[in-house]
Amino acid sequence: MSPVVAIARREFASYFATPLALVFLVIFLMLAGIFTFYLGGFFGGAGGVPEGSGQADLQQFFLFHPWLYLLLVPAIAMRLWAEERKSGTLELLLTQPVAIWQAVLGKFAATWAFLALALALTFPIWITVNWLGDPDNGVIVASYVGSWLMGGALLAIGGCLSAATRSQVIAFILAVVVMFFFVLAGFPLALDPVRALLPQGVVDAVSALSVLTHFRAITRGVLDLRDVVFFLLAIGAWLLATIAVIELKKAD
Repeated sequence: MSPVVAIARREFASYFATPLALVFLVIFLMLAGIFTFYLGGFFGGAGGVPEGSGQADLQQFFLFHPWLYLLLVPAIAMRLWAEERKSGTLELLLTQPVAIWQAVLGKFAATWAFLALALALTFPIWITVNWLGDPDNGVIVASYVGSWLMGGALLAIGGCLSAATRSQVIAFILAVVVMFFFVLAGFPLALDPVRALLPQGVVDAVSALSVLTHFRAITRGVLDLRDVVFFLLAIGAWLLATIAVIELKKAD
């Protein structure tokens, strides 16, 4: 068994060694249902069809995913490395015949798999929509893939920030702040201060960093290669940053 797989299996199992996994899954599923069927106005139209949409679909369900992740993904990622550093097990892990990149990749794979499980458990919502109407299931599949990719990018950010501190609370707060920027990077709230100080080329570059912009493009039903590559590059870049942070902490 490769070190990456062994670490991923150990990390994934550790979530279920405490009530953490159950609490996260319950909260995620409850909020997903509330946002979709109530705050999203799913039952606002006649016959169970969302008001103004003309058909039953999951647009409202996926619309709230970035905001769900903004609170819940940091809760998953904050313990990845901060707990290892606080308990002193990070030094023990690094003395094993395991490369740092293998440990980083294994831990990330475990959290990404856990997020995939959370998404998979929302299938009753998908079944409900198919029972109420005739949605475009191709769009729904693309949206699920986009949500998983977006969640992976946010998890990579959270993992990097977790490696930078011993405190899970600080890691959580830092992750929320940084993820909030990357979610809103394409909106006037984030762009107006940049536009006032820097040239348009920089403004466009900042706008292109918005995970919400790329995710919404995918939820239209088209898995554009540019959007997929954006999320994969974001994951790779933040995992490399995590390796760099751990190397620096190791040298301390």
